[in-house]
Amino acid sequence: MAASDTPTTGSDWPLEIYNALKAADVRQLCYVPDAGHSRLIRLAHDDPAVATTVLTTEEEGVALSAGAWLGGQRAVLLMQSSGVGNCVNMFSLLQSCRFPFLTFVTMRGEWAEFNPWQVPMGKATPSAFEIMGVTVFRIDRPEDAGEMAAAAARLAYDSDQPIAVLISQRMIGAKKWTEAK
Repeated sequence: MAASDTPTTGSDWPLEIYNALKAADVRQLCYVPDAGHSRLIRLAHDDPAVATTVLTTEEEGVALSAGAWLGGQRAVLLMQSSGVGNCVNMFSLLQSCRFPFLTFVTMRGEWAEFNPWQVPMGKATPSAFEIMGVTVFRIDRPEDAGEMAAAAARLAYDSDQPIAVLISQRMIGAKKWTEAK
């Protein structure tokens, strides 16, 4: 079986997010591979000015972001909502050390979800962030992606705040399993 993603709109919202990150001088992008972030990941890989790091687990991205900041650079973490639960303990680092943190999270367990295992963490994602002191923004419409990404980056990096931007499952498209050929 192979996963298939069908975006619900023709907008190039990943490019809009990428442009906002570039304008905010983000130099490092780390991620756990995710089809919902695939275009954004490819844009980063194609840019020699951005260091990309594939993670084995999402909480490594919290530590990488801290290290980037201590080294004088800005980083962003890309992950899926199912990985947020893996990070809860590491989020305490954000509050204790008060460094900026920015993550973009593709949501699962919402609109047209086929996998019931994704629903509990999808429902818990906003609360998990909020209880750990992370400010949560949400993008529900492709046309808001660039503006939301720019605002989130300004708040994170100019005010030393932890920010999570949730990307609606409707924007990344319904996942469905198809037979591999």
